[in-house]
Amino acid sequence: MTERVATISRTTKETDIQVTLNLDGTGVTSINTGVGFFDHMLDAFGRHGAFDLSVQAKGDLQVDAHHTVEDVGIVLGQALKQAIGEKRGITRYGQSLLPMDETLVLAAVDFSGRGGCFADLRIPAEQIGNFDTELGVEFFIAFATNADITLHVRQMAGENSHHILEASFKAVTRALKQAVALDPRMADQVPSTKGAL
Repeated sequence: MTERVATISRTTKETDIQVTLNLDGTGVTSINTGVGFFDHMLDAFGRHGAFDLSVQAKGDLQVDAHHTVEDVGIVLGQALKQAIGEKRGITRYGQSLLPMDETLVLAAVDFSGRGGCFADLRIPAEQIGNFDTELGVEFFIAFATNADITLHVRQMAGENSHHILEASFKAVTRALKQAVALDPRMADQVPSTKGAL
């Protein structure tokens, strides 16, 4: 089996980011973005997807966390796109309905080749630590667009802002874990009636 690993670096005037993603890992993570809550979310992303994930990011946090969070989404999306390659033999679709106490979040993903994020999250608090809660959706948009995946994230229930965002990250990564899984019946086939994704 070809290794499904990618390392992507991106440097701008606002951020300097390096991401390494191994789709066939065991959930080993090394995360440092300077944004504590975001580190917690990315750690959950790696662990619950069973992806080995390293994210090292330096951003203009003296402004706010927006550029750092969005740009990590861009680079992680690019790493996923590179690691998955031609998508031969993958399951393609994945979904997760994830409970976290009073919160319930649905995530569904399709390696469609058409990047798009459709999110419906109603987060009561404006901020958790130094993380603006609206950045959760910004991350998912940047990630899905750059990974060329269709991503739906929908809050079915929830009142606690921490729970809503954490359940969202965990639901998305568990849906991804399912979608990138290799289906032995598909062997080297691309899972599309078109023959390409």
